[in-house]
Amino acid sequence: MLAEVSALLAPVAAAIGYSSYKARQFEHAYPNIGELTDIGGYRMNAVHVRRPDAADLPPLVFIHGASGNLLDQAGAFREPLEGRAEMLFVDRPGHGYSERGGPENALPSGQADAIAKLMEKRGIEKAVIIGHSFGGAIAAAFGVRHPEKTAGLLFLAPASHPWPGGIDWYYHVATTPILGWLFNHAFVVPLGLRRLERGTLNVFHPNPRPPDYIAKTGPSLVLRPRAFFNNATDFKRLHEYLTVNAPHYSKISAPSVIITGDKDEIVWEHLHSRGLARDISGSELITVRGIGHKPDYLATDVAIAAMEKIAGKPRDLAAIARKAEERLASSSIDQTVGTVPPSIVCSAP
Repeated sequence: MLAEVSALLAPVAAAIGYSSYKARQFEHAYPNIGELTDIGGYRMNAVHVRRPDAADLPPLVFIHGASGNLLDQAGAFREPLEGRAEMLFVDRPGHGYSERGGPENALPSGQADAIAKLMEKRGIEKAVIIGHSFGGAIAAAFGVRHPEKTAGLLFLAPASHPWPGGIDWYYHVATTPILGWLFNHAFVVPLGLRRLERGTLNVFHPNPRPPDYIAKTGPSLVLRPRAFFNNATDFKRLHEYLTVNAPHYSKISAPSVIITGDKDEIVWEHLHSRGLARDISGSELITVRGIGHKPDYLATDVAIAAMEKIAGKPRDLAAIARKAEERLASSSIDQTVGTVPPSIVCSAP
């Protein structure tokens, strides 16, 4: 019997050892480029770009989506906005290199409160809050709960309303007591690495993924056991949270813009983005035809124009979106004959 138990446990122990080794490799490949700040019992990680002398935009706070970290939004926006604004790229609680904090941080409301505390610690009184995907739910919570700190809201392919259907099976397994620990420590890494290539391609579908996207944004960091558990917990709590809290979006008074793609198969445009436009009085909805779930990378110019409009500059966002569509259509034609350069695939590196 002992021999049989040992034979059963040996491969599990080997898988745990392999996963632990790979988790260290992920952190070596993508070391923390931010700074940890204690916000009251736990530390939040962020890259803080100080206000430049020639700033023409208000402070900007960027919130990444599910399975991500601050490198995702920094990769899209830091370079094109350099010298124009104070910027804060945040690892959400329990993601990237931020610590999780208390159980309230499993909800968008708790994460919004954590970001508000981080802003205070960093001396940012008021900012435009930019949220992509899952980060859109947090941006909405921020606008409801912290209007005095909200100069405006920019939603990029946001998850904002309860949806029909469920979530992927592995999120349920990952949050199951005991079995979840084993799954997260032994099986997530090998399974996740097999899905990483396809998963990132699907996020950009039907558009091409930038060639250097994986190398620059560190998506494998979410495969670390604790990060995967936190990500799964966020997912499991989201539907119920949105069911209760989406009706409060009507309280949002800050200038708001929603940018989405009509080909988004990850977060449905007709449910989430149109729902936000309906619920937030005076908001502006911009649908960029032909793009999927990553307007932050594929329509970066539209997103930056939205930030400018929120800041009070005259911008015709619909016209700018049409130009982006023409550019993307042209790049797609070029790519089919193999001539598209990386700078066209990704509108801003």
